[in-house]
Amino acid sequence: MTRRHRLLGVYARIGRTYRAWARHLLGLAILVFVPLGFVDALLEQVDTSALDVTDSFKVAALLAAVAAIVASSLFGEVFFSGAIAASLTHPEDEESPGFGHLARHISYGKLIVVDILFVAMLALGTVALVVPGILVFVYLSLAGPVVELEKQGIWDGFKRSFGLVRGHFWMAAGVLVPVEIVGDAINEALVDGAHSLLGHGLLASWAGEAVGNIATAPFVSVAIVLLTLDLIHHRDGNAPKLKPRPEAIPTPEAA
Repeated sequence: MTRRHRLLGVYARIGRTYRAWARHLLGLAILVFVPLGFVDALLEQVDTSALDVTDSFKVAALLAAVAAIVASSLFGEVFFSGAIAASLTHPEDEESPGFGHLARHISYGKLIVVDILFVAMLALGTVALVVPGILVFVYLSLAGPVVELEKQGIWDGFKRSFGLVRGHFWMAAGVLVPVEIVGDAINEALVDGAHSLLGHGLLASWAGEAVGNIATAPFVSVAIVLLTLDLIHHRDGNAPKLKPRPEAIPTPEAA
């Protein structure tokens, strides 16, 4: 199979999987990103310059607000990507894991540390030059899904991601880069649209943050998880089995 046909095959599986799981994915995205969007929007409204306190307290308050925004964003992204990985790869003969089950079994600590380290390395790579930043992004983007799918440790997750992408760089870049660029563009457009319609208050920020993430996070997460499974299969000869669609809800007649 040529690289082009393989890449097209991955995109075809991404599209089929997203369509099959759309209701499940969007429902989970609403549960995660509506409340977190409100938290992000609320924190963005904090104006430390208006506080009648010392400069050192203003700096501390600003840093605390920024830390809270980053933490809430990381929690949503980490939880959602982990939830998608668990949903798409649970055993065929088991029911789809519910929200509570997912919340109890995701490796929050390891995934959050992985995200923080990934962002730090990506920032350093981008500051150095654009090319190192792209290399970090492509080679290490699968660390989070690997940690959840294979229960790897933090550094083992990064090494596993590098090992999976090695020899398949253009394949991985052909999925990760376009999905990230398009997802960011759609997110930005939706946030700007919310501000154009609703102004620049809390409601507009909340709507923009929530709708942007709900619209883009499911597809991006599906793309990353399916790319990870594809590379695991090519590297090891097998991979966690992808569940093509959630189980249908039995009708009263069938019950």
